[in-house]
Amino acid sequence: MRFHPGRIVALAATALMVSGLILAPTAAADQCAPPGVDSASPLPANLAAAAKGPAADKYTTPTVEPLEAVNTAALGLGTPGTLTVGTLSDAPPSICINSEGQFTGFDNELLRAIAGKLGLKINFVGTDFSGLLAQVAARRFDVGSSSITTTEARRRTVGFTNGYDFGYFSLVVPTGSPITGFDKLAPGQRIGVVQGTVQEAYLVDTLHLDPVKFPDYNTVYASLKTRQIDAWVAPSQQAVGTIKPGDPAQIVENTFSLDNFVAYAVAKENKPLIDALNSGLDAVIADGTWARLYSDWVPRALPPGWKPGSKAAPLPQLPDFAAIAAEKRPDETAPSGPKSTLSQLKDSFLDWGLYKQAIPDLFKTGLPNTLILTISASIIGLALGMALAVAGISRSRWLRWPARIYTDIFRGLPEVVIILIIGLGVGPVVGQLTGNNPYPLGIAALGLMAAAYVGEILRSGIQSVEAGQLEASRALGFSYSSSMRLVVIPQGVRRVLPALVNQFISLLKASSLVYFLGLIASQRELFQVGRDLNAQTGNLSPLVAAGLFYLVLTIPLTHLVNYIDGRLRRGRTPTEAEDPLELSATQEMT
Repeated sequence: MRFHPGRIVALAATALMVSGLILAPTAAADQCAPPGVDSASPLPANLAAAAKGPAADKYTTPTVEPLEAVNTAALGLGTPGTLTVGTLSDAPPSICINSEGQFTGFDNELLRAIAGKLGLKINFVGTDFSGLLAQVAARRFDVGSSSITTTEARRRTVGFTNGYDFGYFSLVVPTGSPITGFDKLAPGQRIGVVQGTVQEAYLVDTLHLDPVKFPDYNTVYASLKTRQIDAWVAPSQQAVGTIKPGDPAQIVENTFSLDNFVAYAVAKENKPLIDALNSGLDAVIADGTWARLYSDWVPRALPPGWKPGSKAAPLPQLPDFAAIAAEKRPDETAPSGPKSTLSQLKDSFLDWGLYKQAIPDLFKTGLPNTLILTISASIIGLALGMALAVAGISRSRWLRWPARIYTDIFRGLPEVVIILIIGLGVGPVVGQLTGNNPYPLGIAALGLMAAAYVGEILRSGIQSVEAGQLEASRALGFSYSSSMRLVVIPQGVRRVLPALVNQFISLLKASSLVYFLGLIASQRELFQVGRDLNAQTGNLSPLVAAGLFYLVLTIPLTHLVNYIDGRLRRGRTPTEAEDPLELSATQEMT
């Protein structure tokens, strides 16, 4: 499930019509900036009711190898000397892209510090959580950094380092909801989670409920505020950072993450890298770096009896977060009154300051990448699609049947499945040719998908040409291949030009799915640039801005389709100097 730019723009337009006013911009906080120790929070409420302390932990290592004993040449890295890290961009303050377009957050800044201890460079690549662990297992990424809780099910896919954080769950409900705790969750309620997270596993495996699954945190929270869902089970730091004063939502209960600690994911067989990261983690704990980053980014009290790193790592020296939280002035923490529906719409869609902030990135990064992906894939689709069309009408079954099988497969599978299969399946095989860069694979996947549709469009156009055209050309002495190439195919293509342009428009919008393969910040297309700024600010205005860019691209193409279609049906309008009857006779002959 993804945001659809057209729907977002429609909502924004509705808000404008309802208000009838020129709305002033609102200040949007950068959620991808470290909030600092002044935002400290004590232990969440109700921990004792469900807490499973770390006494049952059987995975944390007793000790680590000395840092000087780590052989960085034997870590099995995809690029020697560089950690390639798969991460997310939409879950501040743990993992996000900041206003400078850099991957940051507590998880990533801590990993930067660990890489520095090991003498390694680091390269962050954005992806979606649903494909992250599979990409780590396939060695597309050396490390997965995404506040990953180490469940038993996940350990069957990847290996994990020692823990660097310990997560809580928060139960978020609309203001005034009768749901007051986890024990009030029941079948029939719409309970939102982000797909593939440990919160989903908690609802399914522990509470035996069927949750509503969303692709990211902003989408699920937007659905909660509009009461499309009854509750949201969220990571505690994500819930605290997302809910703003005046929002019609509140945290009613918290509990431990019941499935162990938060750690970095690594391919199971790459134990040297796991051991090296564990050594680096203990080193940044010992020199105070972990405590500094934790206090800056996620200042909240640790669960009783738990600490990061190996069992031999020193206990971090942290400020008294509970005391800092207690000293806050009442007006700093008191919630403001509820906002009107119109005010919520204005704040969500019409922040002009964010439009100004988003447009340069959309022009500089999003628009070029969207056009490169779309145009390159279109060229592949047209070339391969023509070959499929010709093969599909061939008299030889050795050409006809493979073309039909290809078309059925690539038209029958969802686009995102094809992109992930090509990226995760073909990617490791051609990694040496692409430099482990998924961008060419994304173009190839889009082109292969487009070819199946273009091939069918061209085949139908060619077969719509009257049989007499082929017979007449053969009677004039043309060979079969020459007749097809010079007479039949040009007429068939001419008849399906509107459908081909429509396919180009569909491909333009499908280009946003390439992000699933993992792209660096400079390779993001329009949708992802808007989505990342949406994650930084919690505001939907950047997505509306991205939607406007899509409209600027697609509306002229839509009108071009209509013009071509009308021109092909009506023919060219004669000028005053031309005889309509003579022109009509000429068109009949051609």
